[in-house]
Amino acid sequence: MSTTRTLPAASAARHAARSGLIQITVTGVLWGTTGVAVQLLREGTGLSPVSIGFHRLAIAALVLLACTAGRLRTIVSAVRAAPVPLLLTGVGLGLYQALYFAAVAWAGVSVATIVSLGLAPVLAAAWESVHARRLPGPLHLGTLVAAVAGLVLITGATGQPGAAAPAPLLGLLAAAGSGLGYAVTTLISRQVSQRTAPMTLTIVSTAVGALTLAPFALVAGVGLPVRLDTVALLLHLGVVTTAVAYALFYAGLRTTPGSVAAVLTLLEPLTAAALAVALLREPLPLPVIVGGVLLLTAVAATYLAPDRADSR
Repeated sequence: MSTTRTLPAASAARHAARSGLIQITVTGVLWGTTGVAVQLLREGTGLSPVSIGFHRLAIAALVLLACTAGRLRTIVSAVRAAPVPLLLTGVGLGLYQALYFAAVAWAGVSVATIVSLGLAPVLAAAWESVHARRLPGPLHLGTLVAAVAGLVLITGATGQPGAAAPAPLLGLLAAAGSGLGYAVTTLISRQVSQRTAPMTLTIVSTAVGALTLAPFALVAGVGLPVRLDTVALLLHLGVVTTAVAYALFYAGLRTTPGSVAAVLTLLEPLTAAALAVALLREPLPLPVIVGGVLLLTAVAATYLAPDRADSR
């Protein structure tokens, strides 16, 4: 009798784990469309990346609040139940974006992307190992190595280091801070997601994140021309790459460890590189192809071991 009850429970757990992997994989792909949209927006408006980040989070929060106006009591109750973790998630969301933008300005795209995105899964895996009091298994370590190596190859080949690195040391520190912030925020939001609905978590984190970025954006300037293309790009950034993507991300975190989530979201630079080739007619160097294969191999490895995604 107990065996027949255990089998459906185990099957449900595997299904939930695989669903979480799919949700975070889709998140990485959606985030990958951010780069092209930001590039087009900067060329058309002259907005700074920090200001674009503020608009992105603010639009997401406003759209989600408008769509869930009847659930304000639920949101308020969730904030009262866990004010500190929710506040930290939102502040972390805003700060690691601001640090990443600073790293790009001071050290270039390649350094900022490799250090910030590459550091996050390593730090998350290290924390999970300390918390569980055991070393990561060979498959997990291999996945991390393949993912970070793929990230380095893709970013190194598609980044634009050029001469735009006025403060490389500060940029490196900012990128490291961004990676640390992303890792910590992911781990905190994973804990919060166990008891807070993904939509509620998305609304609170984007609203707090927008408020966190507001002072930096006001200094840089938030004014922009109101045109159809500008509005469309901002709505894409706010609704698709933020509201929808973060709702999927937080839903997936319910059954996916932070280190695995950080690996899956490395599909972001791969998607960005693919879009740059398809839409912006950029060349496709061999390192990008090799890096893409490594990243996709790392992602495939997480799907081949879905039970690990449900480990606590």
